[in-house]
Amino acid sequence: MKKVALTLAALTLLTTAQARTWAEIKQSGTIKIATEGAFPPFNLLKGKELTGFEVDLANALAKQLGLKVQWVTQPFDNLLIGLGQDRYDFVIASHGITPERQKAVDFTSPHYCTGGAVVTKPGGPMNAAALRGKTVAVQVGTTYLENVRKVPGVKDVKTFPKDTDAQAALMAGRVDAWVGDKFTGLDLVKAQKGKVVQGSLLFNEKIGMAVKKGNSSLVKELNAALAKAMSDGTYAKLSGKYFGTDVRCK
Repeated sequence: MKKVALTLAALTLLTTAQARTWAEIKQSGTIKIATEGAFPPFNLLKGKELTGFEVDLANALAKQLGLKVQWVTQPFDNLLIGLGQDRYDFVIASHGITPERQKAVDFTSPHYCTGGAVVTKPGGPMNAAALRGKTVAVQVGTTYLENVRKVPGVKDVKTFPKDTDAQAALMAGRVDAWVGDKFTGLDLVKAQKGKVVQGSLLFNEKIGMAVKKGNSSLVKELNAALAKAMSDGTYAKLSGKYFGTDVRCK
């Protein structure tokens, strides 16, 4: 069995296609986009329907570029791996632009700016200093995890495969706080009606679409489409729909 598995793995590596350039994508008429589908209000798979700010934005960019869209959903910590294996053309899944990630992938211009917020039950820790001696829930493979680990004195950091799982741990009282996207946090506060509150930000970050390293022609086209969406009202309309405010980087 081991020999067969190894052979199949080697064959997969040999037959994996190279990243498609913009010219190849345009010629095909369809662009493959990956997201997580479990990070409301940015991307969420409801039954068979994929919704959210990033989904709507990517669909608008593709329409502007004259392309049909083929969506792929993957667990968050698999998304950039799949991009490196050319399973899709780009990823839009709230990836913070960090120096470490920039070594592995190329990013477009930011499509929104946000930060990592502390969310807790009333009376719980509301800032970095108050997390000392506390247990914090975060999603695995995220910048939230990296930044919580930098906070001095945190008792324990519990990781979860989905952000919604980390939130559920907070609601169930298994952790003292959850750290995640500030807009996702505001959604949770609104949904839970006083059962949780949002504290201060641990850090600020710019969010971008990830493209395979070196695929500059696709980065260029996505940046141009994003700039147009931001100037013609498309972006403002979507931002207002999901957040009631303009979330672009100022």
